[in-house]
Order: sequence, then structure tokens, then C-alpha cells
Amino acid sequence: MSGTIKVGIFAVVALAVLGYLIFKVEDLRLFKEKGFRVEATFGSVAGLDDKANVRVAGVRVGRVDGIRLEGQEAVVTLLLATPLELTEGAYATVSSLGLLGDKFVELHLGTPGAPALAEDTALPGRTPLGFDDAIAQLSGLGTSLQDALAGFDPKASGDLVQRLLGNLESTSETIKALVESNRSQFSSTIGNFETFSQTLATELPKLTSQVERVLQQVEAVVADNRGSLGESMEHIAEVSGSMRTSIDNLNQITGRIAAGEGTIGKFVNSEEAHDQLTSTLSAVESGVATLSETIGRVQRMRLDLDINGFLLEESDDTLTAFTISLTPGESNRFYRIGAVDDPRGRLRIRNQIETVTGNDGIPMTTTTNTFVREEKITLAAQFGFRFGLADLRAGIFESTGGAAIDYRLFDDRVRLSLEAFDFGREADLDPHLRLTGQWQLSPNVYVLGGYDDPLVTERDSLFVGGGVRWTDDDFKYLLGSLPVGN
Repeated sequence: MSGTIKVGIFAVVALAVLGYLIFKVEDLRLFKEKGFRVEATFGSVAGLDDKANVRVAGVRVGRVDGIRLEGQEAVVTLLLATPLELTEGAYATVSSLGLLGDKFVELHLGTPGAPALAEDTALPGRTPLGFDDAIAQLSGLGTSLQDALAGFDPKASGDLVQRLLGNLESTSETIKALVESNRSQFSSTIGNFETFSQTLATELPKLTSQVERVLQQVEAVVADNRGSLGESMEHIAEVSGSMRTSIDNLNQITGRIAAGEGTIGKFVNSEEAHDQLTSTLSAVESGVATLSETIGRVQRMRLDLDINGFLLEESDDTLTAFTISLTPGESNRFYRIGAVDDPRGRLRIRNQIETVTGNDGIPMTTTTNTFVREEKITLAAQFGFRFGLADLRAGIFESTGGAAIDYRLFDDRVRLSLEAFDFGREADLDPHLRLTGQWQLSPNVYVLGGYDDPLVTERDSLFVGGGVRWTDDDFKYLLGSLPVGN
């Protein structure tokens, strides 16, 4: 089989694999995805990404299928795997899995038994209290507590008693005026009472006999339970004594507090305690701000994962590479680590010493140098800086020292790279150079080609291949797409 046919077969297989990865990673679909769609409006969806999970009672039931801005509100489309019964009172909230967890939409189905919502009804969205809002409220709480402690004055208790007596006097005057205004009604009540007295005089004999029978029955009951009644009265007396003692103790405690005695009294009346409390609240606020800044730095760290491979024309072998890139926030610095599997291996000189004894009995020693290839996985560890459209890299290339320059064109869709490493090759070979060109087909998939080791005739080769690059946003989406048990 000729080399051209092999390259053609490899290109077809590579394009098929790249096509599958493009549809999988980019979530491309030839037909509209089936499901039940619901829209929810939010005042803010900060931190919520497209394709985030949708959960009900913590169980994943769908994903976010688009976020758009209408006026001053964010409209989020929720794609549910199966239709859910939404009733009046249903709403959606933006929640997160833990302190550093990803954002997701929690869907509340509404009040059970309530009328169902219309098909095109947009659910109201509720955004929970954010981290910055919590810090602001904590600061406000500290300020309010400071004002409350600063405004406390034990001497003001005398004025409070005077105001209380004034209120009691005003209340008694109001009651007196109320009696005067209802004097006529009181006279009518007296007349009704006289009529009742006449009726009672007529019915009194019957009532007297009934009362006598009742009194006899009560007397019999009291005689039967005289001992229990005495014990109950003793218990009531004991409870009254305990209550009096408790009231006296409470009066003593409040008096000591007002006089500044004890821990609580000193705390309430001490300016030093007020200053210490204020200092503590300031320290808490500073600690929360530091924690917020640290979490922000971790969230701004960008992670890229790159896997590529290319076919070497001369040897019909495939070189593969795995690279992880870290970029701290918006910094111009970046770091890379990875591994490279080169089937050609690295050239090593092996010395073979042979001793032969001649006919004259004199030994003769000969040394033979042979070249051997060591096929093994090599490592990479590099650091670099961005200067406009160019990236400069230096460090370890395939387990040897080296440097490289990358030039980016057309909004980083095209890259031209020159790598130089392994300057101390054995057998006085020239350094290893590699010229590479990349073309980004999509945010995650690219093709590449170039010329490898052009200074060494025995190892130089053209190559063609492709690769896949994922960012931390892709990892979050892939992890969120994993099935979650109920």
C-alpha cells in the first residue's frame, strides 16, 4: 500500500473522528431536540451558564437551553426531559452546589391542587442573596449594633418612669370620661335589674330548694375529698412562694446590670467593650473580604486541555501529544505541562568494546559505535508570556531544553509555531526544529500540518493531523451532563 493511500485513509478517519467530536462537544443537533420548554424571567442570572442543569427537589430534570435579555430582565429557556405539572405559585430560582459549586436552576412546581398554568406562561424567577449582598448586610448589621450601643444611657431610665406615670394618668382620665358618657345606659341597666329582682322574688322558693339540694351534694363531695383539697392548697402556696423568689432574683439581676455589675453589666455599660465589639466586627468584615478575593482568584484561573496527533510521512508513524495549559486570570503569563509519544524515539550512541587475541598472542581492542533508537514517552514543562499576537515559550520540550514562538492570526483561528530543542544531540546532529501551522475549525477542534526536524536528513518529514482543545467551561458542561441518580 503506497504512502498516499495511507495518508488518505488516515485523513478520512481523522475527519470522521473530528466530526463526531464537533457534534458531541459543541452539542450540535441536526434536528430540534425533543423536550418540554418553559421560560422564566430573572432580575439577574449572574454566574448561570447556558446548558446548566435544571433540578426539581435536587433531581436533574433538564438543562438551560438559552439565555437572552428582554428589556432589563434576563429570560431563561428551560428544556425539560419530560413535561411537569406546573400549577399556580410555581417559580424558579438560581442556586449553586456549595460555595464553589456551579450555578443551576431550581424549579418549584407550585401549590399542589392549584389550577394548572397556561402552556406559554413565563415563570417568575427569584435570584438568591449573592455573596457581595451578604457582606453588605453584615456590614450594616455591625453599624446598627454600634449605633444601638452608643445610644444606650442608664440615666434615661428615670425619664422612662416619668413617661410611664404620665401615660397611666392619661388612661385613668379617659376611663372617667367614658363612664360619664355612658351614665344613661347605666341607669337603664339598673331598671332592668329591678325587673329581674321582681321575677326572682316569684321564683325564689323554687330556686332556694334547688340550691339547698346542690349545697348538700357539694358538702358531701367536700367531705369525701377534704384531704386532697388541703394538699392542693399547700401546693398552691409553695408555687406562690417560688414565684415570689424568682421575681426577687430577677429584680436583683436587673439592678446589678443597671449598676454595671457582673459580666453583662460591664459589657452594657463599658465603652471598652463597645470598642472591642466594633474592632471584632471590623476584623470579621476584613476576613470575609479576603476570602472573597481568594475565591475570585481561583475562579479566574483558566484551564485548557489539548490532545493532538499527526502522521509523519516518511516513517508512516503517528506522534501524539497531551498538554495542559494554565493561565492565571487576565495575566499575560501562562504555564504548560504535558507528554509526547514519538514512535521514532531518540537517537543514542551505544559503545561496544571487543577484544581479540592475535596469532602473536597480543590482544587487540576495538570499539564500535552504533546508533540505537529509544522509544519512550517524553515530558514537557514550559512557561511563557504573551506579547501582542506573539507567544514566547521556554522550558522542557520532549525531555530536553528548548524555546518556541507562536504567532496568532485571524482572531486566534490560525497559529504558526516554530519550536527548537534538543541542542545537545548525540553524533553531532543539529538541533531539533519543528514548523507547525494550525487552523481552528471550531472553538474545540483544529487541524494541523508542518515540517519536522528539517536539519537532519535521516529524520526530516512532513506531517498532517488534528487535535481537540477543551476549556474549563467545557469541563463544567460535560460534568453537568453526567447522569445523576435519583
